[in-house]
Amino acid sequence: MTTTVVKKKGPAAVAPAPTVAEHVRNYWNRVRGGDIGSLPAVLGLVVLCTVFSVMRPTFLTAGNFANLFTQGAAVTLIAMGLVFVLLLGEIDLSAGFASGVCAAILANIATVLGQPWYVAVVAAIATGVLIGTFLGFLVSKIGIPSFVVTLAAFLGFQGVVLLLIDQGSNIAIRDDVLLAIANRNLPPLVGWLLVAVAVGGYALVQLNRYRTRSARGLLTDPMPVVLARVGGLALILGVAVYILNLERSRNVLVTSLKGVPIVVPIIAVLLIFWTFVLQRTSYGRHVYAVGGNREAARRAGINVDRIRISVFVICSAMAAVGGIVAASRGNSVDPNTGGSNVLLYAVGAAVIGGTSLFGGKGRVLDAVLGGAVVAVIDNGMGLLGYSAGTKFVVTGVVLLLAASVDALSRRRAVATGTR
Repeated sequence: MTTTVVKKKGPAAVAPAPTVAEHVRNYWNRVRGGDIGSLPAVLGLVVLCTVFSVMRPTFLTAGNFANLFTQGAAVTLIAMGLVFVLLLGEIDLSAGFASGVCAAILANIATVLGQPWYVAVVAAIATGVLIGTFLGFLVSKIGIPSFVVTLAAFLGFQGVVLLLIDQGSNIAIRDDVLLAIANRNLPPLVGWLLVAVAVGGYALVQLNRYRTRSARGLLTDPMPVVLARVGGLALILGVAVYILNLERSRNVLVTSLKGVPIVVPIIAVLLIFWTFVLQRTSYGRHVYAVGGNREAARRAGINVDRIRISVFVICSAMAAVGGIVAASRGNSVDPNTGGSNVLLYAVGAAVIGGTSLFGGKGRVLDAVLGGAVVAVIDNGMGLLGYSAGTKFVVTGVVLLLAASVDALSRRRAVATGTR
């Protein structure tokens, strides 16, 4: 008679967490291997802020600090959507004027037709979704290169904007809610509450990730590193809110101007949402898979055409949000809304932040970091009195450097076998 012995499953073996020194050493090895992420953007941001602060002390004032957020908000939002397209190795040259079309729809519905603000906002975003669906269909189903499709749309949407605003006039934004998006501030107490929620939520996510990975026997970051991240976020947000809560009005007797601009939490919520979509959902994994190797993704059962259409939809929808913010900041919509340097700055923001032009590498956070770099360059050089031509030259050089770093890091990653 054979006796079967059933062995009880014990707890999973817990992988020892590396020390802080080992963690730093591993990070440095990844950087040397070509995985540099957003490091150049962060270092560039620190250097630029330091240089402008020394050359023009007014750069560090609370008023200018708040202006940086509103000045770069529209470009940053458009760049968030462009990250999805760039992850697939595609391009959307129409995102700037697509935002202008959506802003013109917003202005017509809110001002000309007199509809409530929420109807105008929904119509503007729905227009962006339709634009993205159309562009994505032409690229994925018809097979026209995205460069050609979006270049044609870039030219065509300029005419659409002119038609929507009656051949070159402008449409004023009068709705108080729409105007508040880029021109009003939160009460100081609300700003501190948002900091508490953001830091608390981030701490819960980090600690839960640490606990989950430890329970499964997976390598984890050292606890001091986890706590340093939470503390670093708390410090950055705390200092930012403290500065923004300072009185910025030149005449307090006439009006008070303090608090976090309303557009800041809007950007933060969208950053958290799209980061979750890319990093925590199967859809996000499919986007990275298609961007890394389209044929391999197709053989793995991923609907590649659907993914390609969806990224253009997201891009144009975020362009619509950027157009709404631009219309709010300008208090009106005119032929230049979404035009001029908007597209160039948005693409530059995504690439400068660390998103690869070759596809497969990038985060939504890259758009925020790159948008900050672009805003700092534009703002700082404006304070120094440089011309628009000089600003374009400097921004172009920074973009070229970012693209060069991306190309060299990819070559280094291939050479070291990390990609």
